[in-house]
Amino acid sequence: MGRMRFFKIFCGVGFLVVLASNIWTISSWSESRGVYDDVCYLRQAHLFERFGLHGIDTNITFDDDHYLKNSLKAIGFAEWNDVKRMPCHTFIPATDKHVLQYPPGTGFTLALFPSGLQVIPLYVLTSVVAVGFAFIALARASTFYLLTLVAAFGDAAIYLMINPTKASYSMAPTMIVCALVGFLTAKLFNCQSWRRFVLWALVGLLIGLSVNFRLPNLFLAAGYCLYLAGAFLLARSRETFLQGASFGIAFLIGLAPTLIANAINAGSPLSTTYGSVDVTPPELNPAVLLSYLVDVQFTLLAISAAWTAWLWRLDRGRARQVALLVAVNLAVNLIFFMTHPIFTPYYIIPIDMLSLWTLLFATLDLRGERVAEGAAFPQPANA
Repeated sequence: MGRMRFFKIFCGVGFLVVLASNIWTISSWSESRGVYDDVCYLRQAHLFERFGLHGIDTNITFDDDHYLKNSLKAIGFAEWNDVKRMPCHTFIPATDKHVLQYPPGTGFTLALFPSGLQVIPLYVLTSVVAVGFAFIALARASTFYLLTLVAAFGDAAIYLMINPTKASYSMAPTMIVCALVGFLTAKLFNCQSWRRFVLWALVGLLIGLSVNFRLPNLFLAAGYCLYLAGAFLLARSRETFLQGASFGIAFLIGLAPTLIANAINAGSPLSTTYGSVDVTPPELNPAVLLSYLVDVQFTLLAISAAWTAWLWRLDRGRARQVALLVAVNLAVNLIFFMTHPIFTPYYIIPIDMLSLWTLLFATLDLRGERVAEGAAFPQPANA
C-alpha cells in the first residue's frame, strides 16, 4: 500500500508538471493571432459585454462601435470595411441580416473574463479542470496496471488542452464537457434506478450545453439517442421510456440558447446561421479521409475503438452496455466527419475525448470492483 501511495503521488506530480508547462505556454498567447474565427468569437463576447444577454443578436449593424472592423483591420484583412465580405458572417434572407455563424456559447464563456484578457484565463481554467479529472481517475486506480493507464492518459489529456485545443476557442469548454460527460456516463450503468434518471438528465443537459460551444457537438448526442431508442424498443418498459425522456428533455433545455439564437438571427429555431460550405450534403472526399488518417485525431480514434472492443470482450453486462454506447457514438460521428467536406485538426477530438474519458472511468470502476471482490473472497493458499 505504501508503494502504491508513493506512485500515485509521483503520477500526481507529473500531472502538475504538465499543467505548469501548459500554463507557461498559454501565458505567452496573444488574442490577436490573425485567425478569423478568433476575431468572430471575441466579437460575440464583445456583444455580450455591451448588451448583456441581448448580445445573442449578432446583427452586423450592432458593430456601430467598429469593434469587428477594427479587429479585422488589425490582422490585415483587406476587405475589413465591406459588410458582405466579413468572415464568419452569413447573410440570412429571412431576417435580412448579416449574422455570426457560430452558436453563442463560446462568446458567452469568453465574456466571463475581462476584455482583452479572455483567452488566457479560459485555457488556464479549463486545463486546471482537466487536471482535476485526471486526479479523480488517479484516486480510483487500484492496481499498478491501472495507475500506469491513468498516468499516460492523464498526461496526454492535459497536454491536449493546448494542442490541438488551441486551434479553436470553442474547443476549450467542449473538452471539459467531454470529460464530465465521460465521468457521468461510466456511472450510468452502476447506480440505483432513480439515480439513473438523474444521471441521464445531467448527461443530456451537458451535451445540449456543449452544442452552444460548437454546433457539430450535436452529434455527441447521437449514440446516446440511438442507445436509448434501442433500449426502449427491446424492453418496452416504463423505466427505459422515462430514461429516454429525461435525457431528451434535458438535452433540449441545454440546447435552448442556440435555438433562441437561431430564432433571433436566422428567423427560426431550426434554421442554421452557417454558410453553404458547412451544410453541403455528405460526400466521401479522399483528401479529407487522408488528412484524418495521418492526424493525431485518428490515432485517438483507433485507441478508442480498440479500447471499446476490449471492454466488450470482458463479457460483463455493464461493460458491454458502456462499450455498445461508445461504439454507436463513435460510428455516427465518424460517418459524419469523414463525409464532411472540410478537415480541421480538431473536428473529431470531442468524440475522441468523450469516448476515452468514458472508457477510462468505466475501466477503473470495473477493475476496482474485481479487486474488491478478490479482497472479499480471497483464494485459498496452495498446500
